[in-house]
Amino acid sequence: MSENVVQQNKTSLFFTRLWNSIKHFFSTPSNVILLVFGIILSVVVLYPLATMILDSFKIHSFTEARNINDIWDAGVKSGQYTFYHWPYLLFNKETPGYSKYYFWRPLGLSVVMALVACTIAVLFGGTLAFLITRTNIPGKKFISTVFVFPYIMPSWSIAMFWVNFFQNTRIEAASDVGMLQSITGLCAPSWLVFGMWPTAFVLGLHYAPFAYILIGGILRNMDANLEEAAVILKASRAKILGRITLPIVAPALVSTVLLVFASSISSYSVPAFLNADGSFQSISITLRSALIGGRKGEGYVISTILMIFSVLILTINNWFTRSRRSFTTVSGKSGQISKINLRKAKWPIFTVIAILVTFFAIVPLLTFIIYSLEDTPGMLNTIDLKYWFSNKPVVEDAFVEARQFSTKGLFLNKTILSAFGRTVLVAIVVSLICGTSGILIGYAVARKRRSRVANFVSSLAFLPYLIPALSFGAMFFALSKTKAFGFLDVAITMKEISAILICIIAGGIKFLPFASRSGTNAMLQLSGEIEEAAIITGCPWAKRMTRIIFPIQKSSFISGYLLPFISCMREYTLFTLITSSVTLTTNVLEYYSRNGISQLANGINLFLVVFVIGVNLTVNKVTGASIDKGIGG
Repeated sequence: MSENVVQQNKTSLFFTRLWNSIKHFFSTPSNVILLVFGIILSVVVLYPLATMILDSFKIHSFTEARNINDIWDAGVKSGQYTFYHWPYLLFNKETPGYSKYYFWRPLGLSVVMALVACTIAVLFGGTLAFLITRTNIPGKKFISTVFVFPYIMPSWSIAMFWVNFFQNTRIEAASDVGMLQSITGLCAPSWLVFGMWPTAFVLGLHYAPFAYILIGGILRNMDANLEEAAVILKASRAKILGRITLPIVAPALVSTVLLVFASSISSYSVPAFLNADGSFQSISITLRSALIGGRKGEGYVISTILMIFSVLILTINNWFTRSRRSFTTVSGKSGQISKINLRKAKWPIFTVIAILVTFFAIVPLLTFIIYSLEDTPGMLNTIDLKYWFSNKPVVEDAFVEARQFSTKGLFLNKTILSAFGRTVLVAIVVSLICGTSGILIGYAVARKRRSRVANFVSSLAFLPYLIPALSFGAMFFALSKTKAFGFLDVAITMKEISAILICIIAGGIKFLPFASRSGTNAMLQLSGEIEEAAIITGCPWAKRMTRIIFPIQKSSFISGYLLPFISCMREYTLFTLITSSVTLTTNVLEYYSRNGISQLANGINLFLVVFVIGVNLTVNKVTGASIDKGIGG
């Protein structure tokens, strides 16, 4: 046999094996899913992220170039790339006070605010979790169900309630009479109504249910033998708490502190809402004002710093969690938890907890009802249904009407109803994208969890969680300003479809981590033998997913659809940079509130909160899925 024939046979054998390898690769659904999502996520996550970081080095306008040239005589021009944005913002000694007031002071105040919010969230939520899981306090079902309402609500709903309750005529920035003044005649000081402290209180209350769920889940699943052994050895309750319980929940406590801190420091909606007197310039407010005020380069610098800040925080969290892996809290042993008998103190404690929970979960809804009906805020004798049902303008506001905002009653208000319809549309599409992608990613990662590709896709799917919402919005704000994606910029196209599309893209990526982790955890709980048995019978992959896997893990999968839907319905920080004033319900609410039409603002808030809570409770009742499964009762 000639050498040419041998060479041809080797070549033919090589291509045959290559073709067979390719066919085998693509015949495995998990391989195809990982390949497709690896490409998609690289484009939709890494490209906008790279665009934002590059824009922190770009001269975006003549004004930016002039400011830099005046200080350093750098000779830069609009469109060029330069490092000067960073020292101009962070270490500007040529313009006295510039760096202090535009970066360091807002950052310092935001850090203090976030630390206070962490303290409130952990103390309130953690204490309640301990009472529910470790004591015989009555009314656990009521407390567990109602306490999560502040987390289901948008954070600015609690901020609006805070203003409704504490505002008074002695505060210059407050235009209405608050509930406290109306009922008691007492007037809260300005620092308790607007500024850093109320912002910290509101964010702490908003994230307290998050701490409750996270810490309570650890306490509920903890092996009871650990505490029972200590009881047998005559250890006091205080020693058991300090030596056993607290060390075991330490990872959950650290995770709660770090995650609440990262979320609070980058929050925009609450600081903006509670800054009516201009006393608290948070880093998020500074970021937004820079991006829309002609200082885009500095805005992208702040966005990048916040992103790095959050990544470091999550890295510390992951390191601490890994370092505590020796704490085994769930085993196949005793599940009987020895609960503390509160004796006669249980009813007084329940009363205090019930009052606090009711005040921050139920009373806000009542204030929204009252303030949406009162013609003169704070005066119950001026209640009128016109703010809900009037077919004529309920207020005369030339500025608002000039912007083509309707001031008719809420149920007949085209501006509100159209925005609500767009919000529901965006939320539904985002939930479908996130939920379906989460299931597919979870399936592929679980089946190929030891491969590098699976780890890469899983990390990419989780990366948006590490980026603060405002920085994430800034990524797509920067993307929409490029020529290739100018059709997504509503300011250029003047069409709401542009804002809807970019909201769907941004929301579909930002809320993907929740769905992907839910899908991955659900698939890891499912034995591979179940699918293998179906494969042996010749059941195709699509039927295995729809007839076997999905029904078994239905609750977890539906939660992967529900959480993005609810998160999208209540989101404002993520969308504030990429939408117009009328795109979504939260935009319209903010606009009415900012222009003093508090009745319509409170009506929208009530409508949105009731809708979100109603959807969550309905889905929970029908399917068992919920974003707040509770840990008691």
